[in-house]
Amino acid sequence: MADEPTNARQSFGDIAPHLAEITDKVLFGDVWENQALSARDRSLVTITSLISLYRTNELPFHLKKALDNGITKDEIIATITHLAFYSSWPTAMSALQIARKVFEDNKG
Repeated sequence: MADEPTNARQSFGDIAPHLAEITDKVLFGDVWENQALSARDRSLVTITSLISLYRTNELPFHLKKALDNGITKDEIIATITHLAFYSSWPTAMSALQIARKVFEDNKG
């Protein structure tokens, strides 16, 4: 692995260096770079999956990444609203609170 720390190595590389390496190389180095989907579309698919599956640990990182990839706050809120009827009201309510925090943190 390169010397420059990545999100994976900063988050869990100390306890799971191999998982951090394959996260960097395979997930973000290969899957996320596949040109079949744009980064924007890939972010929308990812946040939709995380919200639907109630994966609240990963959601803040990917909501920030979605904003960085061009998805607007209004589009994120519309996605959460849409999912309230497909994944459940509780998953949407939890996602709204996480989105609020990400939006507040992203102002600066």
